[in-house]
Amino acid sequence: MDNRVICVVGPTAAGKTKMGVALAKHFGGEVVSVDSMQIYRGMTIGTAAPTDEEMEGIPHYMVAVADPGENWSVARFTEQADGCIQDILRRGKRPVLVGGTGLYLDSILSGRTFAAGHSGGEVRKALQAELAAEGIEPLYRQLQQIDPAAAARLHRSDEKRILRALEVWRETGETITAHDQRTRAIPSKYEAGYIGLTFRERADLYARIDRRVDSMVSQGLLQEVEALLKSGLPESATALQAIGYKQFLSVRRGETSAEEAVAEVKLRSRQYAKRQLTWLRRNDKIHWILWEKDPDFRQGLQNATEYLTAQGLG
Repeated sequence: MDNRVICVVGPTAAGKTKMGVALAKHFGGEVVSVDSMQIYRGMTIGTAAPTDEEMEGIPHYMVAVADPGENWSVARFTEQADGCIQDILRRGKRPVLVGGTGLYLDSILSGRTFAAGHSGGEVRKALQAELAAEGIEPLYRQLQQIDPAAAARLHRSDEKRILRALEVWRETGETITAHDQRTRAIPSKYEAGYIGLTFRERADLYARIDRRVDSMVSQGLLQEVEALLKSGLPESATALQAIGYKQFLSVRRGETSAEEAVAEVKLRSRQYAKRQLTWLRRNDKIHWILWEKDPDFRQGLQNATEYLTAQGLG
């Protein structure tokens, strides 16, 4: 079966949704969102999830598929998204993967399995009990004996990853280092043609991010947060720790003003965009389209389609 996919990547607010839809139309494709927060229902505004109008009739998958009270792992996301991609390919369509969550995209494309273990399992509960009773030091020493390479990579304060590494060993008898080495040797599951979108000047990207945040607020981001809480979602839910939601929780609690929250959301969004670009620029297979102050989508689409056609994706 054809294993070729199109990937539209880039920082937040770079125009990925619009480009993804346009490429899906051109290449007879359907869109799979690769965004760790757009999976949650009732969070359209703050996650900039595509609206029905923006989808332009193109089927979209992995959008609003989860309850906000759920906490999805990379492994679960990868499994669900992969099922969508396989279905699209079986029907002779071209999957167009759109999103800025780099770890999730890399995991999907590689098709590598994740080491066993999950946060609600008995092994994890036992480890957490040991942590509570004795602290991290005895557990870290165990890891040094079992998997010296993993221990060398991790700081003693990184309790989450130390527990994870010990959990993998106790459940499978294989170290997490050995698992990672073995799975990295497996060829990638999908052949990808990458289109990257960003602005030539970082200041123009940041200005666009600021405008998007202002638009989210005017569309009712605070009201969206209130609706989630009224539905019974606890303030501690993972979904509410996302940029935008976390800051407006503070407004609702009376801890900060709306103006302070907006400024904080803009700052955190710009910082997130910088991290996204750092991750993506490690990938030399991405064909970058650099917008000027105002994106020229017509020219950008022509650039993207010519490149992808030359890559055999036409």
